[in-house]
Amino acid sequence: MTVKEFLDTTIRQDEILKFMKNEQDFINDDEIAHLLKENKNPEPKKIRDIIQKSLSIERLEPHETACLLNVKDPSLWEEIFEGAAEVKKRVYDNRIVTFAPLYLSNFCVNSCLYCGFRKENTEEKRKRLSLEEVKNETQALIKIGHKRLIVVYGEHPVSDIDYIVDTISTIYSVTVDKGQIRRVNVNAPPMSVEKLKLLKQAGIGTYQVFQETYHHQTYKKVHPRGIKADYKWRLYALHRAMEAGIDDVAIGALFGLYDWKFEVMGLVYHTIDLEKHFNGIGPHTISFPRLEPAKNTPFIQQTEYKVSDEDFKKLIAVLRLSVPYTGLILTAREPAHLRREVISLGITQTDASTKIGIGAYSKNLEQQIPAEQQFLLGDTRSLDEVIGEFAEMGYITSFCTAGYRCGRTGERIMELLRKGKERWFCKLNAVLTFREWLDDYASPKTKEKGEKIIQKEIEEIKQKLPNIFPKFLKFYKRIQNGERDLYF
Repeated sequence: MTVKEFLDTTIRQDEILKFMKNEQDFINDDEIAHLLKENKNPEPKKIRDIIQKSLSIERLEPHETACLLNVKDPSLWEEIFEGAAEVKKRVYDNRIVTFAPLYLSNFCVNSCLYCGFRKENTEEKRKRLSLEEVKNETQALIKIGHKRLIVVYGEHPVSDIDYIVDTISTIYSVTVDKGQIRRVNVNAPPMSVEKLKLLKQAGIGTYQVFQETYHHQTYKKVHPRGIKADYKWRLYALHRAMEAGIDDVAIGALFGLYDWKFEVMGLVYHTIDLEKHFNGIGPHTISFPRLEPAKNTPFIQQTEYKVSDEDFKKLIAVLRLSVPYTGLILTAREPAHLRREVISLGITQTDASTKIGIGAYSKNLEQQIPAEQQFLLGDTRSLDEVIGEFAEMGYITSFCTAGYRCGRTGERIMELLRKGKERWFCKLNAVLTFREWLDDYASPKTKEKGEKIIQKEIEEIKQKLPNIFPKFLKFYKRIQNGERDLYF
């Protein structure tokens, strides 16, 4: 297919309109601005009541999120931070899931002003990995202990649905010693329902599409040409995915394109509309990356909406309280010191040992190459280093993918999360998979740290889940004896 044919045939207007009311999308810019203005200077009691609502694992309404965003009192913000940490513990326990992004192609038909992959960037070195190269990248990731990937593709006919399906199949086929990738999440452009059904059949985990910015005028400005210029086609990408049977979807915004408070509101409205259309099933995760430098991309330096570290902490805490049962993903765009600070505010997933150059894992590149990347990373520490730090902080790293293979997705996972029950399934499987990783991949220093946290977790399982503990202990001993991939 030519680029022109790709541009002319990708968008299906009938697959947008079916989800809209009177041809209007669910983001009303004026309504969001009004709510932010109307809820300025909220009373402390109101804020505390909102925190309590979130602690009951109930999603907030937009006006309640607007109240949180308008807090000015530093002491109240401390209460918000504490509430966010407690919500995370009640829903997800003290687990952190790790993954690696795998960029497979950087060809793109779009002209996003903030992106190093935009088609006008002649300084970007373009490449699409062959299936053999995909295999090599996967092997390199397995060798350091990864079990989950998110594969990333540019929007271009060379990385069409057939290529995506073939690369996913290739990744799942690779085994190195006892290791393999057990879950492939996908960050790919919006597609038609027909193509999304093929993606479902390929065995993907989560389908992730970021709106980038929910503000209509800003969206139009920063996406001047290409398929991505169509705001509504992108906005309803995950609605189409749900219709196609992919019941595990992820939303996100790129903070720094417009006012951060508006974008948080947009993410909440997106959650609400998905839940409205699909029987209470909203996004499984929410991401909130900030703009980072990219080669030959001057827009990033020109934007007036850069998010400070302090505001970044606030938006994470507000998202955690606003959608208490949804995972929050922190990326390696952020520097290590900041990642340490915000992890306690409700983070459930993060990438580690991240390389985003095309083919960078198998080359074992130590330095970032701007001409081969979408943006520059802030934290390139190894998976071993990150896991060791988490253990010191009291977090257990989970490599579990059991829920997806047992059918705990969609409506079922949402019910368990809202009732605070999923944390216990996840605690059991976190310990089992962490035992695997410590024995197979950890450095002596990290293993020593990991042993302390794993014994603490085992003792809690013994106390909190006495009926399940005997079976858990049998699984644990079998893993110590060399078996792998046992789960509840």
